[in-house]
Amino acid sequence: MKIRIEIDDSLTEDEVIIRCKSVTDEITAIQKSIQDINSKTQRIIFYKEEKEYYLSLDEILFFETDSSKVSAHTVDDVFQVHNRLYELEEILPGYFVRVSKSSIINIHHIRSMVRNLAGASEVEFAGSYKKLYVSRSYFKALQERMENRRYIR
Repeated sequence: MKIRIEIDDSLTEDEVIIRCKSVTDEITAIQKSIQDINSKTQRIIFYKEEKEYYLSLDEILFFETDSSKVSAHTVDDVFQVHNRLYELEEILPGYFVRVSKSSIINIHHIRSMVRNLAGASEVEFAGSYKKLYVSRSYFKALQERMENRRYIR
């Protein structure tokens, strides 16, 4: 694989182009890594009562929505965010995966998964008592992401 950087003073914004013979897992991982780096410029502000918190996304186990509020869960705390889940999906790094209509999970914190063919499957988190349920329709995508997580840093 060749890597080339071209400087063009006429550009108004940086542009990354990936030229490849075909889209492979490696190319997809490179694309996702670039998107993750770009998403780190996005800031999510977390709220608890009247305070604003500036947490690292690595601390977040999962995001979930309950009616109109979106909560961010850490190992031992819960914060509110003003973003909707679909907005979070667009700006979160690749190690966050949608697992139901109401949840996005950080795969770096998953300790175990129990598949339930009849209903929602269960995910347990390392270092926490918290559990989350994964909809059947999202389970396969989560399982694939877990298998490929070595590409997602």
